[in-house]
Amino acid sequence: MTEPGTLARGEHDTLRIEIDGESYRLEPKEIKSLLTYGRAVPITRILKRTSTDGKGEAEEVSIEGHAAINRAGKAVILYTRAGHFIVPLVSFHRVARGEAVSAPLFPLFPDCQDGPA
Repeated sequence: MTEPGTLARGEHDTLRIEIDGESYRLEPKEIKSLLTYGRAVPITRILKRTSTDGKGEAEEVSIEGHAAINRAGKAVILYTRAGHFIVPLVSFHRVARGEAVSAPLFPLFPDCQDGPA
């Protein structure tokens, strides 16, 4: 089994979510909404595309899932197309505040992550 993923601090106070070589992010305003008000927030992915007419690059933002605090209030659950993951709220806070460089993500349904047996 490969490592499920990592939560790390990115540029401009974003949080970067790395799962199976794919990179997603949580924006600062979304992090604040999640931690302060307990709202579910979108997990986005930015794709840079080079235009065919030679006018440069364009960024395309897509919503790839959402993040929410679990019912017990002790963890953040990340729901993405790549799978469902959980990170302890304490670890999420530490990374968001810059006290920790990164935190591991744990599969929410460990038996289902590798596919059928």
